[in-house]
Parts: sequence; structure tokens; C-alpha cells
Amino acid sequence: MQALDKETAPVADAVPTAQETQAAQETATPEMDTMPSLEETLRQAELKAEEHHDAWLRAKAETENVRRRAQEDISKAAKFAVERFAGELLAVKDSLEAALAADAPSVDSMKAGTELTLKQLVSAFEKANLNEINPAGEKFDPHRHQAISVVEADQEPNTVVTVLQKGYLLADRTLRPALVVVAKAKA
Repeated sequence: MQALDKETAPVADAVPTAQETQAAQETATPEMDTMPSLEETLRQAELKAEEHHDAWLRAKAETENVRRRAQEDISKAAKFAVERFAGELLAVKDSLEAALAADAPSVDSMKAGTELTLKQLVSAFEKANLNEINPAGEKFDPHRHQAISVVEADQEPNTVVTVLQKGYLLADRTLRPALVVVAKAKA
């Protein structure tokens, strides 16, 4: 029997026991679980790339929409910038038409109507921040005045003597300079 035991003993050592098999599987399994296959890694990378591409396309479309809306807003702002001012001027036009439609206007009624119409126009100008430049007696300012001529006067040199045409400012920007005559020193 000893001979038989000796013959089978080497074979028994070559076959792993159930415990050895389980231990080998436990050590091999975590390596397989932590290391995905190349196909799986590639599939995950393709999915991420597709997600990022989709997000990029959406962001690009949103940016284009914002740019397009901004251009439309700018276009509308330029087109309708004078809308409020034009609405104010309609009352002035109506007053002038009513004056012309009168059958037998007297000089006094025409004068009174013209004064009221002028008040409406001045009110419309004020609402639109359109201010009058009437620089009589002021120091000459080349940014707001246009000198038509220079005359000898008793006033200080470089002072506005006469205003030939009033100027206008639109929100502190010269819309039309005042046409003026400027004083120069007497010889």
C-alpha cells in the first residue's frame, strides 16, 4: 500500500485542491474586473466623444441664436429709435393742419395758434432731449458755434455778438452748431 500511496502522491500534489482553486480565482478576478477590455474602453470613449460633440453642437447653436437675436434687436432699435419723438411731432402736425383748414382766420387767432404749436414743438424737443443753443453774449466755443464773421465790438474779444441761427444739442452732442458773429478787439 505504501507503494500505491507513493505513486498517487505526486499526482495528488499536481491537482490543486478546492481551496487553492478558490484562492486563485479570487486573486485573478479583481484583476479582470479592474481592467476592462479594449473594446469596452473604446466603446466608452466613443460614447463620451459623442456626448461632448452633442454638447458642442448645442452650445454652437445657442451662440448663433443669441447673435442673431442681438442683430435683430440692434436693427429694430435703429429702425424705431425716433418712434417716441415722431409720436410727439404728430400733435404739432395736427395743429398746423388745423390752422390751415380754418375758413377765415384772423391775424390774432393765427398768431395764438402758431404760439401754441411752437409750445408743442418745444415740449417734443424737451422730451427727446433736444436742447437749443442760443449763445448771445457767451464765449465762442468752436464745438458748439460756427463763426460766420468777426466784427469789432465793445464786447470782450472772442465773444458771440449776434446769433444768426440757433444751434441744437442732442443729449450733449452738437446736432447743429449755432451760426454766430464773433467780436474781435478794436484796433
